Amino acid sequence: MSPCCSTYKVFDLKNYNFLYSICDKDIQEIKISPGIMLVIYQKASNHVPLKILSIEDGTTLKTFTQLLHRNRKVDFIEQFNEKLLVKQDKENLQIIDVRNSGLIEVNKTEFMTPSAFIFLYENNLFLTFCNRTVAAWNFRGELVTSFDDHELWHPNCNTNNIYITADQDLIISYCKVSGGGTNDADDEGREGSRMGSINMSNIFTGKCVAKISALDPTLMVAPRRKGDTSRSTIRSSVSDALEDITALFYDEDRNEIYTGNSRGLVHVWSN
Repeated sequence: MSPCCSTYKVFDLKNYNFLYSICDKDIQEIKISPGIMLVIYQKASNHVPLKILSIEDGTTLKTFTQLLHRNRKVDFIEQFNEKLLVKQDKENLQIIDVRNSGLIEVNKTEFMTPSAFIFLYENNLFLTFCNRTVAAWNFRGELVTSFDDHELWHPNCNTNNIYITADQDLIISYCKVSGGGTNDADDEGREGSRMGSINMSNIFTGKCVAKISALDPTLMVAPRRKGDTSRSTIRSSVSDALEDITALFYDEDRNEIYTGNSRGLVHVWSN
């Protein structure tokens, strides 16, 4: 995007060729879904103009307006294929089918505004992250999964510490250690409070299927092989490696988890 002239440019990632540009000073935001883009324009008093474009060539597929409650802040507008998710402050979640204007509402007491979304396109679900908790929803507005042992480390979701497998059946996250303090103040006063665990949970059942924790007596640091210069000479204990993790990645082919921490160290977890 070029903010000085309100121009969005689209490039082909296969060869980095320029495809087309979108020029409009009234555009507030653009959301990307497979094959389409949702263009969100500046909000009016009681509605927001929207436009759906083809990603291939930028042609307009649909133009419409979404009615809003006056004097209510828009928490989010998200696009998932033909579904539009709209949430305003202190209002119900609205799930609108842009093909036929069908509307489903989820009560505001059941659906709290999340700090982040992850859309699971293969399974037609979406994950919400709110106050360290994860939940899976479908587009009928139904809560599909609550997670048993998956309290995120960060109160406001940091997706750098979250990995979804290619089959979209498992979520791997940096979490708080089970059985810790009841609130942040308790955790800060507890020894090792900066140490978390890496939890792997089934998205469909919510059950924790595996965990990397310093409390696991079977975990050990692999010895450095003689003549091996590929690894750092810095040695970390399991507890050290689980402190202040800032990034997490799972290599599904090698069945290895890579984590980076605030000290600038990268650790590899393998069985």
